[in-house]
Amino acid sequence: MNDSDIVKDFLVESYENLDRLDRDLVGLEKNPKDKDALAGVFRTIHTIKGTCGFLGFNKLEKVAHVGENLLTRLRDGQLILNPEITTALLGMVDAVRQMLKEIDSTGQDGDADYPELRETLTRLQTPTVAAPAAAAKPIPEVPAPAVARESVATPPATPPTIKIDPPTVPRGKGDGSPHKPSRGKIGGLLVERGVVQPADIARALEEQERGDRRRLGEILVALGLAKREDVLAAQQILDAKPRDTTPETIRVGVNLLDKLMTLVGELVLARNQLLQFANTSENTGLQAVSQRMNLIATELQEEVMKTRMQPIGNIWGQFPRTVRDVALGCHKEVAIEMEGKETEPDKTIIEAIKDPLTHLVRNSVDHGIELPDDREKAGKNRTGRLILRAFHEGGQVNIEISDDGAGLNRERIRQKAIERGLITAEQAARMPEREVFNLIFLPGFSTAEKVTNVSGRGVGMDVVKTNVEKIGGVVDVQSLPGRGTTVHVKIPLTLAIIPALVVTCGGERYAIPQVSLLELVRLEADHAPTAIEMVHGAPVYRLRGRLLPLVYLARELKLAGPADAQKTEAAAVNIVVLQADGRQFGLVVDQINDTEEIVVKPLRKQLKTVKTFAGSSIMGDGKVALILDVLGLAQRANVVGGTRERAMAEKAKECVTGTEKQTFLLFAGPGDSRMAIPLSTLARLEEFPVSQVEMSGSRWVTQYRGQILPLIRLNVVMEERRNKLRGLQGAPAPGSGPLQVLVLNHEGHAYGLVVDKILDIVEDKADVKSAATRHSVLYSVLIGDRVTELLDIPAMIKAAAGKPVLPLSGAAQPVQGGR
Repeated sequence: MNDSDIVKDFLVESYENLDRLDRDLVGLEKNPKDKDALAGVFRTIHTIKGTCGFLGFNKLEKVAHVGENLLTRLRDGQLILNPEITTALLGMVDAVRQMLKEIDSTGQDGDADYPELRETLTRLQTPTVAAPAAAAKPIPEVPAPAVARESVATPPATPPTIKIDPPTVPRGKGDGSPHKPSRGKIGGLLVERGVVQPADIARALEEQERGDRRRLGEILVALGLAKREDVLAAQQILDAKPRDTTPETIRVGVNLLDKLMTLVGELVLARNQLLQFANTSENTGLQAVSQRMNLIATELQEEVMKTRMQPIGNIWGQFPRTVRDVALGCHKEVAIEMEGKETEPDKTIIEAIKDPLTHLVRNSVDHGIELPDDREKAGKNRTGRLILRAFHEGGQVNIEISDDGAGLNRERIRQKAIERGLITAEQAARMPEREVFNLIFLPGFSTAEKVTNVSGRGVGMDVVKTNVEKIGGVVDVQSLPGRGTTVHVKIPLTLAIIPALVVTCGGERYAIPQVSLLELVRLEADHAPTAIEMVHGAPVYRLRGRLLPLVYLARELKLAGPADAQKTEAAAVNIVVLQADGRQFGLVVDQINDTEEIVVKPLRKQLKTVKTFAGSSIMGDGKVALILDVLGLAQRANVVGGTRERAMAEKAKECVTGTEKQTFLLFAGPGDSRMAIPLSTLARLEEFPVSQVEMSGSRWVTQYRGQILPLIRLNVVMEERRNKLRGLQGAPAPGSGPLQVLVLNHEGHAYGLVVDKILDIVEDKADVKSAATRHSVLYSVLIGDRVTELLDIPAMIKAAAGKPVLPLSGAAQPVQGGR
């Protein structure tokens, strides 16, 4: 190993140690009596100082030496850690980090030796000065902290490495001694055999820390604390024990892992081609080999992808320091809580979200959480809470950043957006709450009154949204006044190889990421025309009682002409149920092929502006298939848009008023009236051809699921029109169109209500009422800001001049005057 390799290893280990120092020092500020953590901080600085002295980095050694002296007094109990000392030690860590960057880029530790910082660290070693300090005081400005606060632990310029370590347990945790004998080592064995006391082991370890290079047993014998034969006997016992089977760890360059991942991707493509060829061959030997190849390639792919998975706690570890620095600068008190630090996304995902998460955390402390006095006036704890939570859901990583601050001020956001010319006053007045909150992601937007080193420039949240969307993620904001704000970030596990559903449309193949896939539905040709309904001119399908908007892929991509469209309407319908931005919709395709793992290839610059596609992949036959962007496709088809915004606005309004809403089915009534019935009374929406309608006495009936369904016509039962419409008591004209029928449930019986046109299904309070003006109407109400007549179903059935004919649980009855 040459000198450059030694320096490179020193830099990598030092950066890891400094990141850990940030966490340990912030933790020690809350628990100054944690001797184990304090001893760990001391050993880290001691190691850096000793190594840099050996390598000839004298300026770095001077700074580390002064910090080590202060830590020695803290470890020996001569000083108690307080915010001022913590700030000074963090400043030392930033200075050391800056010097390491200089070593990495120039090979030297820089020109600055930080005399003011060393003077501050020396001054704090005097107990009479440091002990009374109760609050952090500003320390001499160091160039390193300024850089660190903007980028928060900027990684080194050298190629990053991944270290895969087995779980470890801190030594001496909880016993109050920094030198607890470890089981499985000679010190612990000597204590177990009663040869020495724990204090003797601690004394020998202190000798090693002072520079004694002898082994622990030799030191014990030299000090007269143990006999030579006892030490030799203990060593023989240890040698006889089986060695620990814990796998050793090595450092692997990220570039090597990236190249390995690329080769695995090519192997997956070759595997898919081999499987496709083997499936068309009758050679059993080839099929057996291809299956074996499939198993090996799949296992290799999983193991290689595991090497790229890193706990999200690796980047969360810097946030306690970030929160402390921002809170001190804003004169706030903030406690950070982290849940799900063990959640593991891909390395490239972690690198992509590091800066966005850092900005969100800083933004929550600066904008979200109030000053301590303001929190007390609002009845809150003086210390604000910032909660980071990560978890797996639906093949994605969900990250939530929540604070218990004042929440977002909708009116202030509207005013600032108008002032900065981002939107017009008319647009702001029409915007629902969610769109108003999303204004904070626009470039140049900020509600800060003045520009500081934390906020006010309006260049943060738009970068957050852009970076998250670049990796196929989604960011959303929810806020309640006085309760706080939560930012939801959804990101994929990996960007390299993903499972996808392959479909065919217009003769072309497309891949749909399984992350967005919910289920598959197939409508046979004879059932499809009646199953697909039209609401406001848009096709929908009733899936388990809920209306599912349909998007025809061929129409959105303009793959089908008029002839193709007519042919498609006469065939079976394949619906891929997807979810985008929290809303479900059905994607209609020509054919559903199969699921397979695909290697994602980025789009060329000519196609990057097309929001419908997220990438491309090479299929088993060597041809290219485009990967659909589910969210972009939903936005293009207006599935994610006005309807959802209206529903969210109505839901927010409902939360404010506390009035319970009902769901109504709207339809066109006699005399161009607008009528409604509660959706709970509706069983199904049906469409019957007139040839299926028969006469039973003076009433219309039809055969429905092996039983007789009486049909009620509103234009006949409405009282004021009955005398004029007696002529309509006959059967429907043979040439007329199909009948729109609402199948209703009432007192255990089923009825079919014939209406002119189905309008919509809406939720509303319907609390503004007026008296009914005609028979079979309960009253007139406001639904959707329009006067609507609410149908009186019992009165309507009674007016139909017939008793219930069809019990829901009864047997079928013969049709009078059947066909």
